[in-house]
Amino acid sequence: MNEEIILDKFAKRLSNLIKEYNTDINILANKLGIKSKSTIYRYMNAEMAPKITTVKYLAEIYNVNTLWLMGYDVPMKAIPIKDIKQTRIPILGTVKAGYDYLAEENKIGYTYLDYTPSDPENYYALQITGNSMEPLFDDGDIAIIHRQDDFESGNTCIILINGDEATVKKVVRMEDGIDLIAMNPYYPVRHFSNEDMKKIPVQVIGKVVEARKRNQFK
Repeated sequence: MNEEIILDKFAKRLSNLIKEYNTDINILANKLGIKSKSTIYRYMNAEMAPKITTVKYLAEIYNVNTLWLMGYDVPMKAIPIKDIKQTRIPILGTVKAGYDYLAEENKIGYTYLDYTPSDPENYYALQITGNSMEPLFDDGDIAIIHRQDDFESGNTCIILINGDEATVKKVVRMEDGIDLIAMNPYYPVRHFSNEDMKKIPVQVIGKVVEARKRNQFK
């Protein structure tokens, strides 16, 4: 798609959609991976144009033609929707994609799921710091976690070590224990025997079900 955004028409059409569907600006900013809702207001006021990837995602959210939203005289092709259904989940501090980090369970904010799971109380989010899981996670990305202690070999999980060190790694079952594997080859594999897992202890406390890139839609 090589067309340029017609800024004034885009701003007006986006503003109308936001008003028509009574959209929560904070929720919309979160869905777009935008930190500040002021950016959305700048879009609405024709003060800045988003990237085409952002317009495409907005068109998906409101189920409209991307070219129409960009300002072109094409059919809108909107299917009426009442609300953007969301499930709010807490962000419980941060988890370092590396080692030697003391996990903090303080809530630092909230994010949203685009669906309603059967057990929403078991979902939470963690903000990644560090680079051991690049390219899956970069520093500042958000991991959506399902709280559980079971996993299949090869799953990406949140592991709690000695009760105070939390890390996100690919977990591979071995005959004598588990290997914690970083995606960044700079970081070595970390092995824990079954005995280590009991004594230290080493516990899987959640499975990563979604990776949200901080800058994906900017």
